[in-house]
Amino acid sequence: MRIAITGGKGGTGKSTVATALARGLAKKYNILLLDADADCPNDHIILNAERKKVKDVFQFKPIFDFDKCIKCGLCAKVCKEKAIVFVKGKHPMFIEDQCIGCKACMIVCPTKAISEGEKKIGTIYEGENYGVKLVTGEMEIGIEEASPTINALKKYVEKDKNKYDFVIVDTAAGTHCSVISALMGCDLALAVTEPTPLGRHDAELILRLTKILDIPTKIILNKADIGDYGLIKDLAKKYETEIIAKIPYRREIAEAYSRGEPIEDEEINKIAKWLITWGK
Repeated sequence: MRIAITGGKGGTGKSTVATALARGLAKKYNILLLDADADCPNDHIILNAERKKVKDVFQFKPIFDFDKCIKCGLCAKVCKEKAIVFVKGKHPMFIEDQCIGCKACMIVCPTKAISEGEKKIGTIYEGENYGVKLVTGEMEIGIEEASPTINALKKYVEKDKNKYDFVIVDTAAGTHCSVISALMGCDLALAVTEPTPLGRHDAELILRLTKILDIPTKIILNKADIGDYGLIKDLAKKYETEIIAKIPYRREIAEAYSRGEPIEDEEINKIAKWLITWGK
């Protein structure tokens, strides 16, 4: 089973829940944790796991042969990211930072003046602790789009997916492309939020997204005793889902997090038990 730990708002405790749940389930099951927050992965810090580099991630980069170029401008016309600028009568200008590697320019070029190059955009790491196998995708500094690194991360673990009882995917905050990439292929999403107006607002965004993606979604309420529980209760009712756990706001949890230790809490155990029976 592949489970996404997600949620629209940053700082609600997605990584805290993902690492704690992975640790709890690893006591009886084979667990793979994917840190798919490629902008800022931190599960290795919470798990206190030493990461080892296993693979670089590369992306297509067009190489222009101006001796073959007829200055038709088709490459710029098909480039939706505006990474190629064309001025009539001149050779196209390439803005590397805008390119997402779609290869449309190479495909459309009538004289094959564009060939396939590559640039490094990220790195995949592995680590292990508490019986949890961790695989992390991390973007290179200055790269704009995280989705290619996340897709490479998912492809990298595909060969071993049957070794694990549960694959837990820790997504980035928000509802943007990299979150969608991380969510794709998941059987279930757990939306972590907090009982605040911002928590409710961003949790609704993720619930709307997972509805579009047709991924069943349940809510985990973190810092459950510091705000207005009714905000999230009403949201769950609106989207015909349920709150399966309410994690309290406790000093012990914050201290464990600061020490680089996955938290242990009865509510985490409740989530693990719920997952084991879900779908049966």
